[in-house]
Amino acid sequence: MSSSINRRQLLAGATFVAATTVAGGMFGAGHAQAAPSTYTPDWNSVDQHPPAPEWFQDAKFGIYFHWGAFSVPAYDNEWYPRSMYQGGSNANKHHIATFGNPSAWPYHNFINGAEDLAGNTVKFAPKLKSAGGNFDPDEWVQLFVDAGAKFAGPVAEHHDGFSMWDSQVNEWNSVTKGPKLDLLALFTTAIRAKNLKLLVAMHHAYNYNGFYQYAPAQTDPGLKKLYGQLSRAEEDQLWYDKLKEVIDRAKPDILWQDFKLDAVDETQRLKFLSYYYNQAGSWGREVVATYKDGMHGKGEVFDYERGGPADLTAPYWLTDDSISSSSWCYTQGIGYYSTQQMLHSFLDRVSKNGNVLLNIAPMADGTIPQAQKDILLGIGDHLKRFGESVYATRAWTVFGEGPTMMGGGAFTTPHAGTAQDIRFTRNKANNVLYATVLGWPGSSLTIKTLGSDRIDLGSLTSVKLLGSTAGTYIDLPTPAQNSSGLTVTLPSSAPYSANAYVLKLTFSGTIPSVRPLTGAVAFKDVDYAGTGAVLSTGDHTAAQLTAAGLGALTLSSLRLAPGHQVIGYAGDNFTGTSWTFTADNPDLRVTGNNDKITSLKVQFKPSTYFRITNVTNGLALDSGGNVASGSNLKQWTWDGHANLQWQVVEVGGGYYKLVNRTNGMVADGWGATSNGSPAREAAWDGNNNQQWTITHRGNGRYSITNRATGLALDGGGNVASGSVAKQWTYDSSTNLLWTLTAL
Repeated sequence: MSSSINRRQLLAGATFVAATTVAGGMFGAGHAQAAPSTYTPDWNSVDQHPPAPEWFQDAKFGIYFHWGAFSVPAYDNEWYPRSMYQGGSNANKHHIATFGNPSAWPYHNFINGAEDLAGNTVKFAPKLKSAGGNFDPDEWVQLFVDAGAKFAGPVAEHHDGFSMWDSQVNEWNSVTKGPKLDLLALFTTAIRAKNLKLLVAMHHAYNYNGFYQYAPAQTDPGLKKLYGQLSRAEEDQLWYDKLKEVIDRAKPDILWQDFKLDAVDETQRLKFLSYYYNQAGSWGREVVATYKDGMHGKGEVFDYERGGPADLTAPYWLTDDSISSSSWCYTQGIGYYSTQQMLHSFLDRVSKNGNVLLNIAPMADGTIPQAQKDILLGIGDHLKRFGESVYATRAWTVFGEGPTMMGGGAFTTPHAGTAQDIRFTRNKANNVLYATVLGWPGSSLTIKTLGSDRIDLGSLTSVKLLGSTAGTYIDLPTPAQNSSGLTVTLPSSAPYSANAYVLKLTFSGTIPSVRPLTGAVAFKDVDYAGTGAVLSTGDHTAAQLTAAGLGALTLSSLRLAPGHQVIGYAGDNFTGTSWTFTADNPDLRVTGNNDKITSLKVQFKPSTYFRITNVTNGLALDSGGNVASGSNLKQWTWDGHANLQWQVVEVGGGYYKLVNRTNGMVADGWGATSNGSPAREAAWDGNNNQQWTITHRGNGRYSITNRATGLALDGGGNVASGSVAKQWTYDSSTNLLWTLTAL
């Protein structure tokens, strides 16, 4: 775990989406397979483990903390044990100036204790308040409760190899050395006493897979163990043995692991999973194992580091983020995100079918800085007052609306929203919809998602504003609906101060289905009822449908976004008899397809013309008319002209050609090799230059990337009408995002 550039570089190019993720979202039940009574160490067995039990989906919010020997120098970040050995790094320079050369003043001095160059003794040795120190695990956990957390726990071992429990397999532990305290046991007792679920975080896979690459070779067997320098077989076995100790001692409800599991021997990974799941069965508990890599993603929960998806995503997921923008552990001068950034990003993640695990950074002596407490208590204030819109809720068909885009992968900065940003959740009975507004909107609010062209609100019985204390409500006048949305009249001024405000929409029956803006919504029952999944454009196998909570051979009704179609297949992997649906179908029994579809494809309808509009500048992609082959594509203010209309036609393998209505030519990357190269047009010849992937990036926005060049279509920013459309390496800029509006 790290906010450092080192970690970003190590993970550059990595895939942060679980293998079974169905892009677009899920709002139905979870894993469909029944759990076996006993697990065996093979993927077929452990993949059947239900990954996200109901209590986990109800909990929404947890807290953990990076705290250990790496907190003592209070410099740079939690990768100090690695960076101090890296010549020329900031940590290395600081270490030499403060403690001495790492060859003579090694990292394990922070554990055993030693003097710095000024003669001060430095050591990771927090003392309990009862022994005259500043550390009180009960006070920590009470803070977590006040913050609204439902699960919590320590980083029991970070990359540095120091175990925070009375380990029998690692002499570098907090009972034998350092504070001489069983920190894991202390936290376990305090957390259980407050009826929170226990999370234990383990980062030790990276200990011997790169963390200490700059540290000198050790000769002492114990130091070899600390610095990850045992033989490969010994290291893999030690990785498992440490986990087994944690499982047996703490009986964690969530066993969270950091990256580099893919470098651990597969046999040991499977031994761990089967042991944990079998032990949980003997405890009578449903448990969660998380991963960032190295798992099949069927029995475990995928974790996004410092991020989350741009849209609804299934199966149920988790993100770990830090209260600090600069480090995961305490450092002098540590910076913090604001309460609004933390709260609003949390609400966004919940609306997209995920949980949040938030890290704090205590000081080495066990003091939690007041600035961190204030942020936690700010989150807790919202959850105390408006928790009914968060806890035990589920994602709706649409995560939200508004100008502020959040998520889109790992390492995405948390953002504060605006009064135009809304995030949705629903109750488990599916008859109450919550609309959380990330700021006071004034005396009137129009919820665009609830327009008459997308949803029938005939069964809406009341709209209330959640009051300033839990369980209180402010009645609102009957709202007005038209094609622009549902307009709700609010008090003339905010009735109380809050970081977000919640509307409660109650229906006489289930919440009506809403027409998606992109892709399709598939339902298990007829008339758009029962478990359903939001499926974005792309291919969806039986395994992916199951992960989304829908399952193969269960599809009974469909709703399609304008300009989309669904091709259903009787066999998996798009084989066997197929059926094409180009419009909503409330009852597939009528056409004889009920419960017969095993896999499906969601596509743009090839006969439909689309307006392709850049998100930044609002200009439409323009062919320029009957121009010569090789002409640059441009952008123009939308006026309905055929020059601005395009067909989006799949050509196989998930690639599309973009065909202009006026001249019949297609968009062409033209072999561009550098950022800023123009996109052009030419007659279709099937070349890779003329094929594009269209990737949904959330909230109805897409990137359009050329197959040959690997560059995304680029609007170039706030440019004038008539400007050239270019290509650029994809990043998070809205210059590279486009909306596709069916005409």
